[in-house]
Amino acid sequence: MNYSQTLEFLFSSLPAYETAGATAYKPGLERIAAFCRHLGNPQRNFFTIHVAGTNGKGSVSHLMAAALQAQGYKVGLYTSPHLVDFRERIRVNGSMIPRGAVADFVERHAVEPGPDAPSFFELTMAMAFDFFASSHVDIAIIETGMGGRLDSTNIITPQLSVITNVSYDHTQFLGDTLPQIAWEKAGIIKESVPVVIGERNPETAPVFEQKAREMNAPLLFASDNPFAFSIERDKRSGAWHVAHPLGIEAWCPLGGDYQAHNILTALHALARLESHPTSPDAIARGFERVCEMTGLMGRWMQTGENPTIICDTGHNIAGMESNSAQLQKWHLLHPESQLHLIIGFVGDKDVEHIMPLLPTEANYYFTQSSVPRAMPVEQLADIAADFGLQGMLSGSVPEALDQALGFAAPQDLIFIGGSTFVVADYLADVAP
Repeated sequence: MNYSQTLEFLFSSLPAYETAGATAYKPGLERIAAFCRHLGNPQRNFFTIHVAGTNGKGSVSHLMAAALQAQGYKVGLYTSPHLVDFRERIRVNGSMIPRGAVADFVERHAVEPGPDAPSFFELTMAMAFDFFASSHVDIAIIETGMGGRLDSTNIITPQLSVITNVSYDHTQFLGDTLPQIAWEKAGIIKESVPVVIGERNPETAPVFEQKAREMNAPLLFASDNPFAFSIERDKRSGAWHVAHPLGIEAWCPLGGDYQAHNILTALHALARLESHPTSPDAIARGFERVCEMTGLMGRWMQTGENPTIICDTGHNIAGMESNSAQLQKWHLLHPESQLHLIIGFVGDKDVEHIMPLLPTEANYYFTQSSVPRAMPVEQLADIAADFGLQGMLSGSVPEALDQALGFAAPQDLIFIGGSTFVVADYLADVAP
């Protein structure tokens, strides 16, 4: 198979959650463990950091990867889903896995689809392990797909575990209360392995504390900030200024207000990573160039001016709440401007609880992404109307953007989001 044929096989022949939804979800570690044994357990040939959480996994993973790269380590990075190119999921020092390596791995190791065959995510995960081992990485950062306890990434024994936060998402699989979701994510905590929790929440903290005690794992909540990091946004540039009394001073360009939590989590995680220490200078260089060094995209990402165009992959209640608050703050600072929101969701998203979070003063352009899981735009518009939100309908993200650009003035802001796949369609098809 060539690379195009390989992608066709991966997405059409294997159950992929991104496209098929719940029917593709195959929890449990038996298949991935057996598959990795077949490969010679490549995941045992390098050090790892394991990252779980509802929001912020990708940002924290990329921030840590950039700092470790700046220190001189060879760093593997596994994240999901991708936005434009499948190979974004598997990177070494920011470079995507070669097309030939993808095709070769699938050609050698893919099996006929069936109940015992690896899922899309499992095959991809094993591919990452194999590539990181053959690339002789010093350390790899492994982001969970969903949850943690039964996530196929959970066959690793890392040097450090990181759980960014807990909010409502994938409740049909992880539970419909915050303690239940936290319990699933706490499943990545391993015996005697330090764990950093991004945000202390009174509902979830006891779950993490209990699991850490059971596993004899040193526990730290980054939001308690015992190392006294200072993180403030520069009003002129919008960049984050990070400072520590003992010498760390860094600037980070990530735009979302929510990034303050992620930066703090990454800082504390790096401080607890005794096996691969990072200097203040490496942290400063890595944070400043995180997007360039790791390929991070889609996090409050500005892609246009006059009008300002922002896209963000936040897609659950917590993510949309943060985005909506930042949009409303922007509108207060620019009262002469209008907000234009291009919004779409996947069909299984809890849209009824997201709609009340959206700004009522915006112009809406309801759309749907190109993935089969996308909520039909007519259904989305009907739900929005129940909450007093009206707007134009379009069958694709490029069409919605054309509509928004037709009405937006140079001083306005166009926001694109609601779903990772809406952002993906935008970046793939219409971004400059």
